[in-house]
Amino acid sequence: MDQLRCAKRTLKLDRAHVMGILNVTPDSFSDGGSYHEGGQLITNQALVRAAEMVDEGATVIDVGGESTRPGADPVSVQEELDRVLPVVELIAKELDVVISIDTSTPELMLESSKLGAGLINDVRALSRPGAIEAASQTDMAVCLMHMQGAPLTMQDHPVYKNVFEEVSTYLQERVTLCLEAGIELDRLCLDPGFGFGKTLDHNLQLMKHLENIQINNLPLLVGTSRKSMIGQALNKSVNERLYGSLATVAMGVMKGAKIIRVHDVAQTVDVVKMTEAIMYVED
Repeated sequence: MDQLRCAKRTLKLDRAHVMGILNVTPDSFSDGGSYHEGGQLITNQALVRAAEMVDEGATVIDVGGESTRPGADPVSVQEELDRVLPVVELIAKELDVVISIDTSTPELMLESSKLGAGLINDVRALSRPGAIEAASQTDMAVCLMHMQGAPLTMQDHPVYKNVFEEVSTYLQERVTLCLEAGIELDRLCLDPGFGFGKTLDHNLQLMKHLENIQINNLPLLVGTSRKSMIGQALNKSVNERLYGSLATVAMGVMKGAKIIRVHDVAQTVDVVKMTEAIMYVED
């Protein structure tokens, strides 16, 4: 696949793209509450951060209104709409960037599409009732992610016979359902779901064999930024995981990832550019 069609914008896949994380939640594991004051969302602050990330080289901004960290409780549909839609509307008016919606909620998919969002980044791979139907009614791209269990309990005791085979099989099944619903291949990308119902060993195995996830030649998204796999491997707290995260970025790009989802955009852009400079130098 040489491009990902994201509504009115297209991501060319001859290079890896950096997706900047913009969590408009009070409880995300790393940056929760960054754009809230007195319990209220400050949309202008969220726009300022989005603009910073675009200036640093992000070509996608991923807006999330529901925390999917391990142990997270779900939020109501209305609360998620209230958090996300004002930010999407503002970014769409002010910035030239693909807006991604980190959501599993059909209502938000439809409403954000009307405001200019171009990508649905769904940790539940459109498995909520009505999600595939909602996505098919838009012209947004969709990222299908693998997750064992649900955010509230997914890290309690994840077990696989073969993590690589089970992740690949699940993603293939979800791709097939999307195609049957009329969502075209050039609107799909895949995420193996690092940290979502997986032990450290599961995560390391997935990264080691990432290039072997070959499903309809679809592009891969890698999201390891500041996650517990970094903390467990290096014995580092959340605010000490930058260098470990960057190591996984370099590895992911070398193994074919085309979208890298991160908190630290400027540093990641440098790593992506340097890695690709080495990969594509003429012999």
